[in-house]
Amino acid sequence: MPDTMTLPPVTKAGTSLPVELLKATTARANAVKVTPGHGVAGRHPTRELLDALSGHKDPGMFGRMFPKLAPLQVSDAKLKALAEAMLDATPADATKDNPNVPAGFTYLGQFVDHDITLDLTSLGDKQKDPLGVENFRTPSLDLDCLYGLGPDGSPQLYARNGPDFKTRGPKFVIGKNMTVGFGGVTGDFSNDLPRSPEGMALIGDHRNDENLLVAQTHLAFLKFHNKVCDILSGGSRPPADLFTEARRIVTWHYQWLVLHDFVERLTEPGIVAKILHDGRKFYRFKRTPYMPVEFSVAAYRLGHSMVRQTYSHNHVFPDIGFDLLFGFTGLSGQITGNLAPNPPTGPLPVSVLPSNWIIDWRRFHDLATPSGTAGFTFNHARRLDPFLVKELHDLPGGGGNLAFRNLKRGVMLGLPSGQDVAAAMKVKKPLTTAEIASGPDGGVAKQQGLDKQTPLWYYILKEAQIRGNGERLGPVGSTIVSEVFVGLVHGDPQSYIWQMKDWKPTLPSAKINDFTMADLLRLVDDVNPIG
Repeated sequence: MPDTMTLPPVTKAGTSLPVELLKATTARANAVKVTPGHGVAGRHPTRELLDALSGHKDPGMFGRMFPKLAPLQVSDAKLKALAEAMLDATPADATKDNPNVPAGFTYLGQFVDHDITLDLTSLGDKQKDPLGVENFRTPSLDLDCLYGLGPDGSPQLYARNGPDFKTRGPKFVIGKNMTVGFGGVTGDFSNDLPRSPEGMALIGDHRNDENLLVAQTHLAFLKFHNKVCDILSGGSRPPADLFTEARRIVTWHYQWLVLHDFVERLTEPGIVAKILHDGRKFYRFKRTPYMPVEFSVAAYRLGHSMVRQTYSHNHVFPDIGFDLLFGFTGLSGQITGNLAPNPPTGPLPVSVLPSNWIIDWRRFHDLATPSGTAGFTFNHARRLDPFLVKELHDLPGGGGNLAFRNLKRGVMLGLPSGQDVAAAMKVKKPLTTAEIASGPDGGVAKQQGLDKQTPLWYYILKEAQIRGNGERLGPVGSTIVSEVFVGLVHGDPQSYIWQMKDWKPTLPSAKINDFTMADLLRLVDDVNPIG
């Protein structure tokens, strides 16, 4: 007879789950996997858990937007053939760049992803509630990846506060850079993440130190918070709790720019405003937001298509390979604090970020740099289409082909086909089989019989290519992405949508009642530190 004495009392709709499933989920909770080098942390969905929670009004950490749709079954051989056809064969072709999306949004998107998927649920709570129904942190746009547990719970993130320096906050600690000979960059700079003596970033989410561009994005938000603290403290009546007020202002402006600068750039015109006005039709929950696998495993993996093979980083490194951006990080093992040779014996490893690798934000966000500026190249994201650059087809450390991994994960988690989702949404013009079969990648999809029943991730990218000219998502992708982001803000009782009717941004901006990533960078006033 199975031993059920140690199993947690997890139920679904009043009915006990099978003992085998409960034992399996308990085992998974006891073996929480944390792999910093690949940006993996906390609990992840499994097919068994998703199936067990189908139809639940508040499904837990992960759930399905379309629980009644049948999963698409595809063999690994077919997925591999399609994945190999998803190679960007002309990465230097500027016509494949997205003219409406600066490359900085690729890594803002990664920063946002880490914000909404950060799981700080304790191991004890994972053991008590392995399905994540009650004892878990909800996904929301609340910048917990920045603030951690606040000055009291995460004191290592915050600067000591005078006059006796016993307290921490309200401002963040900012890391200093080191000077190296190459590039002629001299002077003292504070443009690195704060780090431990062994080079690990002291930040709310370690994953934001996995590549240089997301690390510099995180740093920009640290400085944004500090700037807001300066603005508040310099007023005629500083708030009694300066940290709390600064966090509110920063978080609300962040939520606004995610919805109205980031999501609106990537989705069909007007869809965010329509969902805000009319409500969500497909991403529904009773009280507590969850992370839909249709979003996390398919639609939001649009960012992989946006990655460039080369970037113009600053005037010292005007043309670098994507792979180099992973070297100057703590998670790569190449920023190693006092473990690094002193003086450095080569480009890597180093103790902290060298000053010649500080980002020039003018190259990643539209800050109105005059055309023809000497030595200046602007980076656009790649178009939204089914093609990924070569580096993502052969991930470092034996990571394999990211396109195949994405397709395989969709099958493992039982995602429905793109056609079935489009039908459930009643999309007026779903992709035809001929449209899916178009192009060299589509020809392979047809050969594998995937033009009629298509993996959701591939369908969404193909839809963006055909319906949005590679500049925006099509109707299926736009609806999933927009509804989820609106829902994550709406499901947070501390968000501006809940707290203040018709709130508009109040910080300085190029356009009144608006706030963009470019406005944030201008406010921080550290756009191009090394010139």
